[in-house]
This record gives sequence, C-alpha cells and structure tokens, in this order.
Amino acid sequence: MCGIVGFIDRSNTTQKEKIVKDMMDTIVHRGPNSAGQFIDEGAALGFRRLSIIDLEGGTQPIKNEDETKIITFNGEIYNYQSIREDLIAKGHIFTTHADTEVLLHGYEEYGVELLQKIRGMFAFVIWDTEKQELFGARDHFGIKPLYYAMMNGTFMYGSEIKSFLQHPNFVKELNKEALKPYMTFQYSALDETFFKNVYRIKEGHYFIYKDGQLDIQQYWDVKEQETTMTLDETVDLIDKTVVESIEAHRIADVEVGSFLSSGVDSSYVTAVLRPEHSYSIGFGDKSYNESIEAKKLADLIDLNNTSRVVTGDEAFEYFPLIQYHLDEPDSNPSCVPLYFLAELASRDVRVALSGEGADELFAGYSEYGMHTKSKAVKVVAEGLKKLPKGMRYSIAKGLKGKTFKGALHLYTSVAPAEEFFIGQAKVFEEDEAVDYLQPEFKQSPSIKDIVTKHYDKVQDMSEIKKMQYLDMHQWMPKDILLKADKLSMASSLEVRVPLLDKELMKVSEVVPTKYLINAENTKYAFRQAAARHLPEEWYNREKLGFPVPIKDWLREEKYYQIVRDIFTQDFVSEFFDQEKIVKLLDDNYAGTADGRRKIWTIYTFLTWYQVYFINDGSKPAPVAIA
Repeated sequence: MCGIVGFIDRSNTTQKEKIVKDMMDTIVHRGPNSAGQFIDEGAALGFRRLSIIDLEGGTQPIKNEDETKIITFNGEIYNYQSIREDLIAKGHIFTTHADTEVLLHGYEEYGVELLQKIRGMFAFVIWDTEKQELFGARDHFGIKPLYYAMMNGTFMYGSEIKSFLQHPNFVKELNKEALKPYMTFQYSALDETFFKNVYRIKEGHYFIYKDGQLDIQQYWDVKEQETTMTLDETVDLIDKTVVESIEAHRIADVEVGSFLSSGVDSSYVTAVLRPEHSYSIGFGDKSYNESIEAKKLADLIDLNNTSRVVTGDEAFEYFPLIQYHLDEPDSNPSCVPLYFLAELASRDVRVALSGEGADELFAGYSEYGMHTKSKAVKVVAEGLKKLPKGMRYSIAKGLKGKTFKGALHLYTSVAPAEEFFIGQAKVFEEDEAVDYLQPEFKQSPSIKDIVTKHYDKVQDMSEIKKMQYLDMHQWMPKDILLKADKLSMASSLEVRVPLLDKELMKVSEVVPTKYLINAENTKYAFRQAAARHLPEEWYNREKLGFPVPIKDWLREEKYYQIVRDIFTQDFVSEFFDQEKIVKLLDDNYAGTADGRRKIWTIYTFLTWYQVYFINDGSKPAPVAIA
C-alpha cells in the first residue's frame, strides 16, 4: 500500500525535483517506510511506500529491462504470482518479487489487456520515455483512489487531491456545482470533485495522456448473468469463493489483522481469517457500542480482540483532521469511528481485512426492498414482484403517494427503481437543499441527472440489480471505499476488502435475484453461506452500519455550541441562508425537530471548507475540547 503523485510538463528538471518532493511529503502518511521518484524532460513520478510484500526489494519507481518504462503503483495484486510465472516463461526478466513489477512487465506483454487478467485493488501509472506517454488505471471497483487535473499546461495526478496544492500550476477553486448534490447524497456525488477542474479516474477505467491530450476508456463493468441455480448451489458457490478470496487477500510479508463489528460481513471475514488480532470500536452507551457484540464473537471463536471507546470530545477534536484526510467533505457519520478504528489497528499491524462490499454485491441494504416488518405485506410484495414489468409499473402508479400501512414497501416492490432510489443516503430533498442555499450554489446537475446516467445502462436488469448497479457506481466508490482508503491510510494502515473482489463479483452476477433479498432477509444467500462459520445471532443480525451518537451530541450543550459557533461565522452566509441553518440547529437542540443528519451534513462541509479554503489546506492539529 502506497501513495503515488506526479505530473507531466516540460519545465526544468530542478524545479520538478522540488515540486514532486513537496507533493510526496504531503501524503507521507500513505507510505512512511520509504520514498522514490523518477524525473526526465517530460515527467515527474513520485512515490511513498508502506512495505507489505517484498519488504527489501519492492522500492518504487521500478523500471523495465531497457529502462524505457517506469511504474509507480498503489495497491495489491492478489494473483500476481501466476502472472509472474507466465511473464518469466515469455522471457521477461524480474529484479524484484513485488507485484508492482508484474504490472510493469504485464503491460509490456499484454498492453491494456493486462487489466482483464489482474485481480486486486490498484491505482498505477506507467511512463513510457520513448513515446513520452503516460498510461494509468484504477481498479474495477474504485477501491484505490486516483485523481487528475489539467491546469496551466500541466497534467497532474495523485492518490490524494491535497498533493496538488503543492504544485505551482494548480489553481485552488471551489467547485460550486458540487455543494447542492452533496447535501442530498452526503458525499461528493459528481465526477468533478469539490475542487474545480479536479476529477476522479472512475472505477474500472484507464487513461492515456500524450501530447496534451487525455483519453479515458472503460475496461470493466458489472454484467447481468442471472442463472437458475438452486439455493444450495448458490450458498456453496458463495462460501467457496469467499473463503478463497480471504485466502488470497491474506498474502503479505507482514501480519494481517481484521476489523470486527457486530455485523455479519466483518464477522464472516474474521471467522474465516482467524487472525492474531482483530479490532473493534464503540461509543460508550451500549446502543452505540459495537465492540460489546464483537467481544462476544471473539470469545466464542477464541480471538484476541482489541477494542476502545471513542468519546464525544475526541470526535469533535479530531473532526477537522478527519475531513482533511478525506480531501472532500463526507458527512457519513461512520467516518468518525472508522478513523479511530484504523488508528487502533495500526498500533499492531500494517494490514487489516474489512467487510466492505458484501452489501452492494449481495443486496444487504433494507432500501433494496425491506421497508416493512409486516410478514403479510412482505408476502404480498413477493407475489407482486413476479408479475410482468408492465403490470408492476402500472400498479406502482396507483400506489404512489398512498400512506396506508405497508404502502411504501408495496410501492417500492413494483415501481421502477429510478423513480424512488438514489442510493444509500438521502439527507436533504433536492428542493429543500435549494431552499437553504445561496443563489450561486443552486445551479448544478440535478439528482435525476446524476442517477439516470447509470440507470440508462441497466434497463434490462431486475429492479434490485438496478439499485445495486447504481450503488456500485455512486455510493460505493464515492463514499464507502473512499473513506475506507483515506481514513485507514491516515494511520498508515492498509485495508483490504475480500468481499469486494473480482471473483466474488462474478458470483454475485449469477445469483438469482430471489436469493439476494426476499421476505426472509436481506443478503439472504450470503447469510446462509456465513452460517457455516457463525452462530445464528451473527449471520442473521439486522444491519446497523457504524452506530454514531450524533443525535445525543447535538443535544449536548458543549457540542451544540461548537456547531453553532461555526454556523454563525461570517463566511457561512456565502453558502447558506444563515438564519435557516441556525434555526435548524436550535430546533434540534430544543427537541422540537430532528435535524441531526442535515446539521451534520452542513457542519461537515463548513469544517472541510475551513481546512482547505479559509486555512491553507495544511494538516490541522486536534484542538482539545474545553
């Protein structure tokens, strides 16, 4: 696990050396073990290393035999050994045992087809000194981040946006179009980031930059391949592939631990992995303390589980630092415990396995069709789902807007997904966000614009799989995976996600929809597979996510006052109707309304803006709460 930075331009070499070093220093947390760089007349490549595989010989950048191609790479390739053997048989000469060199020679041998062969998480670039051409790619799911900007004759790229601030040709400007959709989605929802003219290389894409021209192409996407497998066949296939994936993801020359919450996903991973160390986090009160349930499982399967409780004071002290590490505002409350969980694990290990991905692959969210606990309503809904599409959509029109008990569940069971589903987070309604914003921030792509470009690609899929597809291309890479990467690397910890794997995706694609989610449970077949390793209390447990007590915090005087202090600062009126957001906060504090998620979303943005725009974007120190 590492961090990469670099840029392409024709400036003098001396200037390049200083700039790329400054960019590398900004992301030293991603790779504290060593650094490396390559500079020629056209390019500067920088690298920070966290040593995981080939501890002695994997230093980057790495060159090919004739030194015409140079690579820097962030991530892990889990099937690199078999590809290495094939490349050696084809005459390639290796100087290391690192997976990085497999990518380099693999690109020489296979070209872009290499991306179809590799299994892993990655963001890498290869500079061709003869062609003066940069090739780069990001993994299938977007587990590893990769950003780029084209400014003042310079193409710059990096694992984190903050490194761009060190380049003299970078122009820091707020992307005004990003704020409105963020208020609904809770994360940066556009392809262009909160920094104007800074973009992500999207998941499953590669790029070629040459002679000032950037060409981006997609190399992978989810496919619809649903089969008629029986439940037993489905469960067998899921468990076999999960166990194999965890085995592949444990490859390292250092100890591998795991995160352990109360949920089925991390519990499944931990029960199969049986690591020396697992880690949990909580917030004091039992209703917010997953570490209590995690300890029960650890005791049952004889694990050494380390946990800690995070206080409200710590959460607010470190919140600006958390937003600094994220690069863009993300008001997902789970960012707070995740930051502290990664820091806890990093005290002992360099690598931890986590449970991200199973909900998206195997339909673990209640929003996919578990809007009621009524057994009778569920049975009716299951029957309606079997009707032809046209009939279902017609029934949906009649149910839309109805308020009787179970109406929402019935409606979402038969309506087109694109009519009601925008992903796993919905904070402000779009019209409501407009009402809070100042005029110059009201112009941006609509929520419908954002989701329709994904739905248009999957009109032939079932409604559940359409929802999964949207989450795979919005929620997962722009929220779930982004915070997992940024907040673990903040503590120089590599997080691997064996349940979000290329081979498991192939399994997900063939699972019959009725075994993804049904009247019994979300993630139905996946839970049956987990049952082979876990007690029922764990494999059938309702999904909680990371429970975070923001409701309690915002009704406690000192935390309410912290938020109110920032809400009433002069700069805030540039973005929001200040009177309205203060009223939102005060009403919540008084208990006359529950605006916690909306308040947290605004507070997150304002905190992030202070770090990157009011201040100079440098790393903030935690400030003790009085």
